[in-house]
Amino acid sequence: MSHAPTMFPARLTSRPEIEAEIARRLAAERARLERESGIQGRPVEHFKRPAELAFTADQRDRVTILIGGLTWKHDALVRAALQSAGYRVEVMPTPDVPAFQIGKEFGNNGQCNPTYFMVGHLIQFLQNLERQGLSRQEIIDRYVFFTAGSCGPCRFGMYEAEYRLAVQNAGFDGFRVLLFQQDEGVKSASNEPGLKFTVDFGMGAFNALNFGDVLNDVTYQIRPFEVRAGETDRVVDECMAYLTERMREREMYDLKKSTSFLGSRMARTPKVEGIFNTLGKVYDHLYGTQTAETLRDLRDRLGVIEVDRLRVKPIVKVTGEFWAQTTEGDGNFRMFSFLEREGAQVMVEPIGTWAMYMLWLQKATHIAKKGLDGDGLRQRLQHRLKLAYFAMGRRFYMNQYRRVVRALGDIAHPLVSLEELAALASPYYNVFARGGEGHMEVAKNIYYTKHKKCHMVLSLKPFGCMPSSQSDGVQSAVMSHFKDMIFLPIETSGEGEVNAHSRVQMALGEAKIKAKAEFQQALESTRKRIDDVRAFVADHPALRSPFYKVPHRRGITGTAANFVLHVSDLMDRRSPRAAA
Repeated sequence: MSHAPTMFPARLTSRPEIEAEIARRLAAERARLERESGIQGRPVEHFKRPAELAFTADQRDRVTILIGGLTWKHDALVRAALQSAGYRVEVMPTPDVPAFQIGKEFGNNGQCNPTYFMVGHLIQFLQNLERQGLSRQEIIDRYVFFTAGSCGPCRFGMYEAEYRLAVQNAGFDGFRVLLFQQDEGVKSASNEPGLKFTVDFGMGAFNALNFGDVLNDVTYQIRPFEVRAGETDRVVDECMAYLTERMREREMYDLKKSTSFLGSRMARTPKVEGIFNTLGKVYDHLYGTQTAETLRDLRDRLGVIEVDRLRVKPIVKVTGEFWAQTTEGDGNFRMFSFLEREGAQVMVEPIGTWAMYMLWLQKATHIAKKGLDGDGLRQRLQHRLKLAYFAMGRRFYMNQYRRVVRALGDIAHPLVSLEELAALASPYYNVFARGGEGHMEVAKNIYYTKHKKCHMVLSLKPFGCMPSSQSDGVQSAVMSHFKDMIFLPIETSGEGEVNAHSRVQMALGEAKIKAKAEFQQALESTRKRIDDVRAFVADHPALRSPFYKVPHRRGITGTAANFVLHVSDLMDRRSPRAAA
């Protein structure tokens, strides 16, 4: 029997001897390659993260924090929350195409457009400061940028590095970037307490995001039906000016200022004072007189807008990648204003859904890992305790969101159940496949179609976005099971606006036909003339209020179709709610 030649000499019989021979040959080959490439003898220089200028507490009165990237309402409210906590804050304008081009000039190739837009936007802002007379060193010393950070399979986890590389390439080497990590919260890269997380700051930011979500939703529900063109924007601008001022000038709760006997007694013991002062701050931010009065005033201001809900408009639910579905500028081809000009009613996505997704993912991951760390009594108790914490967090967030919804007219959409979204997506998409919106793009498409919440789903995402591309591949199977679904994915970038708008117009045309047919069927089912319905609405001012809550009929999607059925019931006195 013949034997294949061995790779090693016969004298090498033991495993240690063979591994030593392998190491010798590798070293010899490495030395040969180094000689041929001319790098032999060069010292090995390992990469080290560049030292960053610290942002410390004593700099707060002279260092300005730059923020931006959300809706203008959210940005303004977060700014007010930071200012109320004692920080100097400036909101950068909405990124535009010139910012995108600057981002491509100074950033790496192959990034997704949120990075290009935002990093170019930052450089553009710094260059404007320089043109105004500030030196680059003054800019580096007096400004920092606050952005989101993450980890995972998509390029979102590299944003921090890309920001630093691009500003360095633009000549602002050493410019500081502060991160809000999804798993670590607020910190500076140097771990210095320049941006310190306090109860007032945390609760102020929490309210800012909830107020921004609900006010944004209410705005997009009222504006398509406003009787006087431009009134909604004017009133919302006034509301935002009022709300940001109230948040910025808010008087913070302090137990030491309490005039009650119990409060003064508790303030004498440091530990007791610390606990009850914290609880008092949380309660004051959520339920205090200042918050209640502010929300009541906002509702009164918005309530003066007159609406006409008999206008037939297709409802378009916007989903997709977080930044692309949130920004209101060139980053998504100004899609929200375009849809409204084309006659659509836009259903926006609240930031609260993303927060609830992160909480749901932590809970689902914890359940999936049950038993990996042991299955003793202690481990089972710890498992149940963590599940209780997740349940408390979910209930707290949902309740606070509903509270703001009720305070601002009770017409904003509630947060969607993440458990239901996971159940809808699981036959098509692994709910543990992280990155971007995860399974939610698929789940939302099914949810809003199945429950007749919209006529069309528009998914906005950056070009080349890996998680969104995965979702788009799955959507073909979803659409084959939901024949009446109108779903359109749009890849956003700094170019191609005309083509994107054209594609949306074609899909929107189909949605308009569906909405008009639905309204006509609803009207015919009432056996009433549209003129008679309009006359009844004209005689009852409550029906023209933006906060008149129209019941949603099973199987009926459009606002006008639901409204005409409800008005018909009022005319026949079949509804338990008689219009005033």
